[in-house]
Amino acid sequence: MVAHHMFLLSLLVIATTMQATHAVNYVVTNNARNTAGGVRFDNEIGADYSRQILPTATDFIWRIFQQPNEADRKSVQQVSLFIDNMDGVAYTVNNEIHFSANYIGGYSGDVKREFTGVIYHEMTHVWQWNGNGQAPGGLIEGIADFVRLKANYAPSHWVRAGQGDRWDQGYDVTARFLDYCNSLRNGFVAELNKKMRSGYNASYFVDLLGKTVDQLWSDYKAMYGNSK
Repeated sequence: MVAHHMFLLSLLVIATTMQATHAVNYVVTNNARNTAGGVRFDNEIGADYSRQILPTATDFIWRIFQQPNEADRKSVQQVSLFIDNMDGVAYTVNNEIHFSANYIGGYSGDVKREFTGVIYHEMTHVWQWNGNGQAPGGLIEGIADFVRLKANYAPSHWVRAGQGDRWDQGYDVTARFLDYCNSLRNGFVAELNKKMRSGYNASYFVDLLGKTVDQLWSDYKAMYGNSK
């Protein structure tokens, strides 16, 4: 009887999680079907896979940010992914992710894996708090790459741990630093993101880790022999 109840409880938890995820609508549009990258997207990635990975990334981000309840998260009803004929890699505006068909067409490695990693990064921008625009841009990008790192989609060209010139250099440099900070206090990135819901102050690092961000960066660099 106990086992039966536990099974039903497990089903309820799974159903609740799925309901929370599926409350968000995901739309995928390929605006570059007449380009080599657009064709490669359809052939090697596809809209069906994209519609699977978008909610999977959302679920992962909610777990990383420790946001089990709807009240903890941004209110987002729909996320739209556009494959566009453009330069660069990808960018996110509000709840729209724009992905470069040119990048997909020219990527020489496992394009599906790379696409997935970039989606984790861009989806983080949809859900993360940015301190009402006050947080350093490098920190915002670093948190997005931290999520990509924790999802095991870090590409081989990223810097190694300990490398970089500034803690807020952004992207992989800041992601590695945040991973170090998170090792000092499990859930640090989640708590930092929560604090940035209403604003930003460098003192958040002191509040959570007891040291200034510059002290933490110095400790981090020293641990890796001040790697360049």
